[in-house]
Amino acid sequence: MRKLIVIAAIGKNNELGKNNDLIWHIKEDLRFFKENTTGHHVVMGKNTFLSLPRMLPNRTHLVLNDDDYEFPAGVIVLRSLDEFFEKAKEIDDDIYVIGGAFVYSQFAPLADELILTEIDDECPSADVYFPKINYDLYDKTIIEEHLNERPSYKFVSYKKKI
Repeated sequence: MRKLIVIAAIGKNNELGKNNDLIWHIKEDLRFFKENTTGHHVVMGKNTFLSLPRMLPNRTHLVLNDDDYEFPAGVIVLRSLDEFFEKAKEIDDDIYVIGGAFVYSQFAPLADELILTEIDDECPSADVYFPKINYDLYDKTIIEEHLNERPSYKFVSYKKKI
């Protein structure tokens, strides 16, 4: 693995999702996600995989799952974090962590970079949250701002300090 990159869209209170779906469906955020992850490996939990409308084109799907669920052909199922890291040794590519909340909580402290869409909005009925991060450990770069949108949002990169 070259780099481990967490990518997520979060609200003001670290909201991620509700009822196994995104809270905010922002067209530019979906484009940004696609631009960043296309051509790479993506790792996710079973619920995130099941929430996808279909397999993400031009991406290699790695799914962390320890039950007997039958995934479609082409999905690489990994039974544990240890199994993931063994597999990652064979991958000469960036790996993007795309959710859900438990997977983010396991990988965020280990990631080389966090790419976050920070949405200036709240969702009191959210049922999953992005983990708390010590942002002092990262160098912050604002990639792009959309301040005239409702809700306003920005794409932000946090690269782990060496």
